[in-house]
Amino acid sequence: MHSNTEGAEETAGAEGIDGLEGTAGTASLLRQPKAVWATAGASVVAFMGIGLVDPILPSIAKGLDATAGQVSLLFTSYFLITAVAMLVTGFVSSRIGGRKTLLLGLAFVVVFAGLAGTSDSVAELVGFRAGWGLGNALFVSTALAVIVGAAAGGSAAAILLYESALGLGMACGPLLGALLGNASWRYPFFGTAFLMAIGFLCITVFLKEQPKPARKTSLLDPVKALGHGGLASAAISSFFYNYTFFTVLAFTPFVLDMTPYKSGAVFFVWGVLLAVSSVLVAPRLQRRFGSLTVLGGSLVLLAVDVLVLGYGSHTVAVVCTVLSGAFIGVNNTVYTELALGVSDAPRPVASAGYNFVRWFAAAAAPYFAPKIEEWSDIHMPFVVAAVTAALGAVVVVVRRKSLTHEVEVLEVRHASEDSVGVFAN
Repeated sequence: MHSNTEGAEETAGAEGIDGLEGTAGTASLLRQPKAVWATAGASVVAFMGIGLVDPILPSIAKGLDATAGQVSLLFTSYFLITAVAMLVTGFVSSRIGGRKTLLLGLAFVVVFAGLAGTSDSVAELVGFRAGWGLGNALFVSTALAVIVGAAAGGSAAAILLYESALGLGMACGPLLGALLGNASWRYPFFGTAFLMAIGFLCITVFLKEQPKPARKTSLLDPVKALGHGGLASAAISSFFYNYTFFTVLAFTPFVLDMTPYKSGAVFFVWGVLLAVSSVLVAPRLQRRFGSLTVLGGSLVLLAVDVLVLGYGSHTVAVVCTVLSGAFIGVNNTVYTELALGVSDAPRPVASAGYNFVRWFAAAAAPYFAPKIEEWSDIHMPFVVAAVTAALGAVVVVVRRKSLTHEVEVLEVRHASEDSVGVFAN
């Protein structure tokens, strides 16, 4: 499936990546090298930083005398820089190596997360979050490639590990934000800096430098990779989906209007459901119904869920917020597999191009959702989010042929893994 495996991350542990060969095929999902666990552990903390501010958004607005729209820029600046930086990650990692790129990204996060906690204005906080986004882009994009390259059990097992880290981070981020933010909105930022410093030490100790690729990645390679119809289709569909995803994540806390503890609890359960759906539910559904059917159906159900969220009572809104985690978890897993396998571009390049597109939606949703509310009413942001989720499903249906080849490969892989017991229960 992949004719070009020149990425350093791919050459390390290339056995079993596209098939289930040798002992790698029978390895348990939990039997992984220390380097993989160190990278996955640091990834958990990196993803914690995304949802960390969720339960304290109202507190930040109050503490800095800011509006919901101004505070939402914490997400916009973060993801806008993350999106643009995706074009740089491969350029950097192909020149200094995966390990040094991870450490550089972690160092950026430690510094800017710490500085965010010292902010005296929204402008300062937004600026520091932008620097944080740069570090996060360097780390997260490279971490996925490193885990895929070093994990036992092939790329499907590696993706599940990565999605597990994402789900756990998404779950623990709001919880940490609530626990520390109840005392002061500044403490969650200091806490993240501390945890990322621990991640820095773990990567330093357990991850050895991998060989650099034979050919250096240029800044335009991720954009050129998007010339492949399948990868472009996956990226565009994910763009629409991510607008919905981050409307739920960034705008819902203002709608729920709960204390940091209660809001943190809601998004903790949401994150747990996201993680369970990513790791346990998505693969089983894919084996039974097929990847594109699962993805299209999950997007439609997410559209219905956010529409009900926008028009329901407070209790209904809480239930729908939590329930959205199930659909988001399934979508994340299927999209990641498609992005990494649908084209013949090296995985780090394909991942960078795909993320370059979809993170723009993550930047747009937190900015436009409050604006849409100002222009209309509190229901309309969720109507728009429902429409974008439906558009994501439409792209999957319309561009089905460009995605079908990879889906067939994925389904064969899932069936093989099921028969040899890769996913230990």
